[in-house]
Amino acid sequence: MVRSALESPPEAASLRAAILKIWLSSLLPRYWFVPFLAGILLMPNGGVAQEQSCCDPTGPFRPGEGYADEPATCETIGTWVDRAPQTDARITLSIVGPLSAVEFDGTLAYLVMCEQPGVQVMCVTYSTNGMQPGNVVLFGGGYKRVGDQQVMLDPCLASVSSQN
Repeated sequence: MVRSALESPPEAASLRAAILKIWLSSLLPRYWFVPFLAGILLMPNGGVAQEQSCCDPTGPFRPGEGYADEPATCETIGTWVDRAPQTDARITLSIVGPLSAVEFDGTLAYLVMCEQPGVQVMCVTYSTNGMQPGNVVLFGGGYKRVGDQQVMLDPCLASVSSQN
């Protein structure tokens, strides 16, 4: 059998497992191992705790992929982005307002809401769905601040708002 230079022999995996077992057993006496492991497994998950304290219930941010009951607007987005949750977890921003630009590169659609000099929000999605500048739309997507006056929602869903 020919083995590539990047493959390790099967004995190496069992040797690594044995070394790890010895190393772990030397760190903690045997009677500590089960409570220690149980403690690790039962530690509060930072993501779960973050979800509970993540977002102002009256604000436009939600943990994960949830939509806010009250989306931001072009008038309020400037204050909300300064109070965005500081987390590495997925945060969704909901915002409603008129489109200021619509671009499609053949693969992705870039929908921009709100006018400069205020905060602009770009929704990265797969289709323009016939949306044009001036249409009032609702964005919901993964929040990322990419500049002082720029926010990107990726991935993002855009739909024509009932305010149209």
